[in-house]
Amino acid sequence: MFDFSFFELVVIGVVALIVIGPERMPKVARAAGLLFGRAQRYVSEVKADINNQLKLDELRKIEADLRAKASTAEHVIIEETRHVEQEFRGVAESVAPATTPLVLEGDAAAEKPAEPQPLPSAETPAVASPQLELGLDSARPHQAETSSK
Repeated sequence: MFDFSFFELVVIGVVALIVIGPERMPKVARAAGLLFGRAQRYVSEVKADINNQLKLDELRKIEADLRAKASTAEHVIIEETRHVEQEFRGVAESVAPATTPLVLEGDAAAEKPAEPQPLPSAETPAVASPQLELGLDSARPHQAETSSK
């Protein structure tokens, strides 16, 4: 920290001994040591604060960079999704059959309106899964027990 040689420290000690005197020298040395320790702690705290501030600034830069990258990625994903959606719609429109059949004049079917086709029933067959086939479905036996009680 300070560039003092041993000889310079001896000279300072002798001068201090002469000026202060041998009676007060231990008290002054103790006070000087305490002040020197406080100064060292203060300097180390200031260094730590500066380092923390630098790290905080660095983290803020990293956060801003990550936010920018995330925003860019979000925009790219949205654009790609729109592009794929447009492709699917184009393919769906080209593949979809015409919803109204062509009616030729004089056709017997044109005179008679077509009856609506019944929708498939929402009922599932009695054996809808391999678990039911093997009797492994836990819901069925439980229902049978509760209905028999």
